[in-house]
Amino acid sequence: MSDAATNQFLTFMLHKDIYALEISSVREVLEMAPITKIPRTPKYMRGVVNVRGYAAPVMDLCMKLGMGRVQESVETCIIMVEADFEGDTTLIGALVDSVREVYEMAPEDIEPAPKMGTDIDSEYIKGIGRQQDDFIIILENSKIFSAEELAAARSLVEAAGGDPQALSRDAGEDGDLVL
Repeated sequence: MSDAATNQFLTFMLHKDIYALEISSVREVLEMAPITKIPRTPKYMRGVVNVRGYAAPVMDLCMKLGMGRVQESVETCIIMVEADFEGDTTLIGALVDSVREVYEMAPEDIEPAPKMGTDIDSEYIKGIGRQQDDFIIILENSKIFSAEELAAARSLVEAAGGDPQALSRDAGEDGDLVL
């Protein structure tokens, strides 16, 4: 499909279901790395991870969507997503069970988000696609990563001066910051 109207999505797994984000917002996919916990953040904000010397916040996407925790394994990945916040681009990690592939779908192959019948608040769903017999739940980046969460993510990074070592230097044995 080389049609300009075709959309590309990065597909990934959350528990046993297939989800997707628009590829245009994905900067990179990282293997699971140590995450430094940050106190007084929502449970789905797992902390920050070192991305080439930069402290990037990481959100557990399963927890954010009310599905429990990501089941960490050798396939667990962090999808680094660029999100617009106050005219700037903010980098935030989305922890997922595993990444599948980049998948192309024509706009007419994407159905609107269902009004009921899913455990996820449909405000997070942009639409539903299909890959053979499987459904792909396409998430809405601007709803998943809200302005409040992006502001909190920016605060985490600023608190570390962009330096993940600044956070881990002050961390206790369990990874929580010592205040």
